[in-house]
Amino acid sequence: MGILVKIENSWKKILQEEFEKDYFKSLSNFVSEEYSKHTIYPPAASIFNAFNLCPFHSIKVLILGQDPYHQPNQAHGLCFSVNEEMPIPASLKNIFKELNADLAIVSPSNGNLERWAKQGVFLLNATLTVRDNEAGSHQNKGWEIFTDAIIKTLAAERENIVFILWGAYAQKKECLIDTSKHLVLKSPHPSPLSSYRGFFGNKHFSKANEYLIRTKQVPINW
Repeated sequence: MGILVKIENSWKKILQEEFEKDYFKSLSNFVSEEYSKHTIYPPAASIFNAFNLCPFHSIKVLILGQDPYHQPNQAHGLCFSVNEEMPIPASLKNIFKELNADLAIVSPSNGNLERWAKQGVFLLNATLTVRDNEAGSHQNKGWEIFTDAIIKTLAAERENIVFILWGAYAQKKECLIDTSKHLVLKSPHPSPLSSYRGFFGNKHFSKANEYLIRTKQVPINW
């Protein structure tokens, strides 16, 4: 049967061929079965939330995460972001700390990053679904092939996007990006385990905005 892909029109056109590929059909069947048998995050209607809030041609910045949050009511289809009523997770707290140190922006009262997405910040996880309380449970099922194709397509068909790669996993994706026509910003992950190794002080928010201004784009109101 497979999952019903409800996705914003510009993405639908761009990804049509991808949806037809055998790996995506297998992935779709796997994900559909998982939703029927287990508690899966995010809710099925939110799997493509990042795409629906960020049409292909409006993307200015891509921030890459790895896996959705695997606790109830956290994940809603945007990497690092949580639903408004949920406590702010540790990595996101550190993101807000760096934002404050970099641009003197007071930490928001909640962790919902939709306001970024609506300005062209594409908050993409490499894997788009996960089982309740089982981190990484949907890795290596096909999502990474899909999201790699998305990064490649964005890098090939667009210009002057800021790709923000935090942590070793995200940094491996640099090989998909033509760095002569995009800006790639890399640092350790904002997780409490690694943030003190160079995430703090990376100034990625101001660097992203400086690049956007330099390439005649409207900066992000972080």
